[in-house]
Amino acid sequence: MNSSIVIVGGGAGGLELACKLGRKLGPEQVTLVDSRLYHIWKPSLHEVAAGTLDIHQEGLSYQMLAHDNGFTYVYGAMLALDAAAQTLTVGAITGDHGETILPERQLAYGQLVLAVGSTSNYFGVPGAAEHTISLNATEDAERFRLTLLKLLTQAQLQKQLKPEAGVDIVIIGGGATGVELAAELREASGVYATYGFQHLQALRDVRITLLEGAPRILAPLPLKVSNAALKLLHARGITVATETKVTAIAADRVSVAGGEGYAADIVVWAAGIKAPDFLATLGLPVTRSGQLDVDGTLAVKGHAAIFALGDCAACAGADGKLVPPRAQAAHQQADYLCQAFLRQRAGKPAKTAPYVYRDYGSLVSFGQTTSVGSLMGSLKGLSWFVDGFIARTMYISLHLMHHQAVLGTIRTALLALARFLIKRSTPLVKLH
Repeated sequence: MNSSIVIVGGGAGGLELACKLGRKLGPEQVTLVDSRLYHIWKPSLHEVAAGTLDIHQEGLSYQMLAHDNGFTYVYGAMLALDAAAQTLTVGAITGDHGETILPERQLAYGQLVLAVGSTSNYFGVPGAAEHTISLNATEDAERFRLTLLKLLTQAQLQKQLKPEAGVDIVIIGGGATGVELAAELREASGVYATYGFQHLQALRDVRITLLEGAPRILAPLPLKVSNAALKLLHARGITVATETKVTAIAADRVSVAGGEGYAADIVVWAAGIKAPDFLATLGLPVTRSGQLDVDGTLAVKGHAAIFALGDCAACAGADGKLVPPRAQAAHQQADYLCQAFLRQRAGKPAKTAPYVYRDYGSLVSFGQTTSVGSLMGSLKGLSWFVDGFIARTMYISLHLMHHQAVLGTIRTALLALARFLIKRSTPLVKLH
């Protein structure tokens, strides 16, 4: 009987699970499959997009992580699944000129964990897929950053002949991603102006608009957090329009219901997510939203050897509501599966207690100096509002906790120190 564990998806939850199991079981028993070579903590993508974080310094090599944590890394995208034979197909890797670097491969598994995250949900809005950028992966964030640099350069050159020249940025979606990106862009735009864009004034010439369909931004969070975030955005000269339904998106304009719309040089879609479409082709049960339907032990219903965690899994909590697509949920689910798999391999009785989601609160970053959020207490319904330096420190600690899980305590501390020292000798934004 094949006893190996294959994990597909090297995001926060999948990578943490691979590292923890690899350190206990070794590379013969634990395999991670991912279509990219480098891992980055997804909540950091808004910083990559703004240019305040360099992906080439932040990214962690999966091959390095596999070597250091004792798992096997397989480079490629999952294409197909044969649940009866317990095998999956990993796609070929080709070079820049179409040459085959790695052929299509078959992997056998004893237990399979699908942790493939989510992708953008455009809700059928015309032009959304063609004319927006979504921060789903590092290449999306880099594409936004390079596009912004090009637009800033063009505005700089046009300024003397066209005084109103500038860059119009429209962000669709007032959740955490949209709000954090808006704040980070405002902070970065002021820095860009000091690095060769002398004719541009950030508040006047980099015009940022945030559109939200709900009555308020950060709707899932407490009202006090939403109000504090709105105040911070207004203080940074960011236009916020709530109860605004986007009806169509063109190359240079965002149309809204009952209004004239907004001029746009670059549009970011942060209005919703869904499970990757390929999950529906695997022959596994999926919900209407495309997520894999799992039971309380995170096993895909009807398939005892297949599990799912994170954004791609439809997992109901004790209250019957689906567990929200948050990094903390993926982290908790990875811990749950790690303990279950290790118990099984130690010959202990299977863990029958279902996974229970625990909400520890949410923090929203507002640039490099402040954050806002709420912390959940041990009593149901109890929360504390936090902001400023304390919230920012706690936000940074979340990133360090993720690094600690995959790199260890000593290397995380050294890495944090090294990045601090590097920042003292490099530009505050990435300029190329």
